[in-house]
Amino acid sequence: MEDPLSQTFAALADPTRRAILARLAEGEATVNELAAPFDISLPAISRHLKVLEAAGLISRGRAAQWRPCRLEAAPLQGLDGWLDSYRRLWEGSFDKMDAYLKLMQGDGNGSNGKQGSKSGPSSADPGSAGPDNARPRRGKP
Repeated sequence: MEDPLSQTFAALADPTRRAILARLAEGEATVNELAAPFDISLPAISRHLKVLEAAGLISRGRAAQWRPCRLEAAPLQGLDGWLDSYRRLWEGSFDKMDAYLKLMQGDGNGSNGKQGSKSGPSSADPGSAGPDNARPRRGKP
């Protein structure tokens, strides 16, 4: 038996299942309503629903002869918690990139403070602002 996070990722790996979840985010739906936008058979939709139900992403109720499906948020919250540690990593990277871009824009022409270079870095000027030379320097050269 897989752990819940792996089951959630496996269930979300299929675009049809993600589309079903997107539909269920709008509210409960029957199997026929969920199958309407797809060009696949009802048994195929039922197999997708079983995968989603096994992962805990949906539940099925009972209303007369209908079994409406509804979205269950708990596995998605678990997924969000797992992604949160990585979110801090990429948001930190964006903050560093933002600071770097502000540093580059601060000199007015993006050439790392050098004047007179209208066409960017050239091989004749090894100190010009090429991609490797544009980084802020640490310490003394």
